[in-house]
Amino acid sequence: MKKIIFLSITISTSIFATNLGSLLFNGNCKTCHHSTKSISAPSMANVRENYLNAFSKKEDFVNYMSKWVKKPNEETSLMDSAIKKYSLMPELAFEMETLKEITSYIYDTDFTK
Repeated sequence: MKKIIFLSITISTSIFATNLGSLLFNGNCKTCHHSTKSISAPSMANVRENYLNAFSKKEDFVNYMSKWVKKPNEETSLMDSAIKKYSLMPELAFEMETLKEITSYIYDTDFTK
């Protein structure tokens, strides 16, 4: 019985975390970052690809992207051409834990599908 309860809690927590990341991303980031089209900012597929090329491990990806989005900086950007085309992303007032939820969702999501 304890194993069933633990498994149920684990599955529910995992689903909630995925849904929370999706909710936060779609409610905030998608305003500028379309899944596959670069309109007013680079597409999320393009952003994700650049970060995956630099950070294949999820923890590194999430940490770097979260810190960068918290305090965007041209010198530490992985996407210089995007800054030239669209300008530097504005600083947003998100808590670090919120950014980590969003960037974890980005790491796990193939925006081309």
